[in-house]
Amino acid sequence: MGVFGCVASSSFAAVAELMTTPNSLPTVLDVGERFCPTPGVTSAGMGPATAVVADIIAGITPFDDLEQRHMATTLDWLGSTDDIFRRAKPATPSPHLVAYVVLIDPRERGVYLGQHLKAGLHLPMGGHVEPGEHPLAAARREAAEELGIEALFDLVGDAPLFLTRTTTVGQTAGHIDVSLWFVARGERAREYPLDPDEFAGGLWWDLDPYGLPATDPHLPRFIRKLDSVLTPQAMP
Repeated sequence: MGVFGCVASSSFAAVAELMTTPNSLPTVLDVGERFCPTPGVTSAGMGPATAVVADIIAGITPFDDLEQRHMATTLDWLGSTDDIFRRAKPATPSPHLVAYVVLIDPRERGVYLGQHLKAGLHLPMGGHVEPGEHPLAAARREAAEELGIEALFDLVGDAPLFLTRTTTVGQTAGHIDVSLWFVARGERAREYPLDPDEFAGGLWWDLDPYGLPATDPHLPRFIRKLDSVLTPQAMP
């Protein structure tokens, strides 16, 4: 165990290999552990901001084979470039990083989705991670901008629960979003006024992977993963 509860790794290529070897996962990805970017990888292979993102992603425990593949592909991408943040509208470069803020009421079994104008889908709040921005800072910023709240990440912690790679649809279709899914606490009895430039309103939906509107194709998997890690302590 390394500094700050992280596990040192000789390279992120090694991390990617571990993630594609299921028998290695229980040993390496223990709860609370994170991989540390090594000095050699950070200085020679990655810029500091990219290394931070790679460390965050390596700390996610994959839910299924698809997430495992997305994580390995993403770590390989991060090892090949520092051009990972959107720097020109609508979608340059592709792929680029996105932070989702999924508003959840665990007691009332609800997920809050907004009708996104450009995508034409009912989506969690979120947006692009700005160049050099920490993904958690991006999630906090998006929650303030789109929901008007100071997000409370106390359901599963302030690290992202889930990672996906998705080809977008709608007005900016065709590029790839690499999305980090953060879980924020919400209240189903409350309405959240969304940014009218981005959303045509929002609604609470049952936290049911089979009862969702047209949405991100990975949201049902996210809900199943969330259900697998929520504890009674998260539902006061």
